[in-house]
Amino acid sequence: MTTTTPPPRGRDRLRELLEAVLAEEHGDLEEMAGGAHASAYHFSRQLTRHAGEPPVSMRRRVLLERAAWRLRGGATVTEVAVEAGYESVEGFSRAFARSYGHPPSRVADSGAGHWLPAPNGIHFHPPTSLWVEERPAGGSGGGRVLGEAVLHDVEDTREVLALAATLPEDDVRRPLLPGHVTLAWEGAEESLLAVLDATVWTKEVWVAAMTGAEMPDRPRPDLATLPGRHERASAAWLAVVRDVERRDAWRDRLVDALCEPPQSFVVGGVVQHVLTFAAHRRLLARTMLRMLGHDGGSGDPLDWQVRRSGGQGAS
Repeated sequence: MTTTTPPPRGRDRLRELLEAVLAEEHGDLEEMAGGAHASAYHFSRQLTRHAGEPPVSMRRRVLLERAAWRLRGGATVTEVAVEAGYESVEGFSRAFARSYGHPPSRVADSGAGHWLPAPNGIHFHPPTSLWVEERPAGGSGGGRVLGEAVLHDVEDTREVLALAATLPEDDVRRPLLPGHVTLAWEGAEESLLAVLDATVWTKEVWVAAMTGAEMPDRPRPDLATLPGRHERASAAWLAVVRDVERRDAWRDRLVDALCEPPQSFVVGGVVQHVLTFAAHRRLLARTMLRMLGHDGGSGDPLDWQVRRSGGQGAS
């Protein structure tokens, strides 16, 4: 992924096995096992134990899911047949029709998504990643409190951006905290503009990762364009979180192949990551506003709830 992705946190054996299964150069079981530094027998046994699906079957299914996604994006049947490792278009078309119930030429008319039934919840996630579904035994891990926290973050960031917009350009760009770093892999955030830009950029990146969109190019920090970027990213972020809540997918995992090396993220952890560092940066921005001689307010969710309820207190 991009610089908002944290460094590896230790060995992830499932990720290693999946990487070996789906590597472009691994066309058969022996090659997959070699990529995982195991014998074919032990590799097949390990993956089946971890994921409940033999490696050859998983590779075939996930590549068909990728093919369905590519077809919906306008790729030709011949292109996706070759990408999926089939020697002929006819063989690919037969396999596709058996799995999806219709020929590849009718993908656009089907109205269905690209996921196929899977015993392990492991699916292709565009453009080059995997999504791992995992349902908690105790029901939803989200709920109203988390939804309120996400909404507060969006609205409070909007308020801080509006306050910053009243300042002279030189103040916004002034390095008030020389050498300050919020997260080591994201670089220095020394000015108010840098802090606010990082707040918005984090959502832009994670929305792309969660929705399978292409990773955006990071724009040059500009206070004039930040509010618009924030509104677009926040609308998409709210939609992502609401969809996760609707599907009770908090414990699903996203295996992001754009990271180097690929990493596995729990969806609920992603949301918490965004909220944690957004809150830190909003409070830091308010500290900077005070350093510049301006009242930035408290950012307290209790005050926000009072305003939302018309002065009647949090409900």
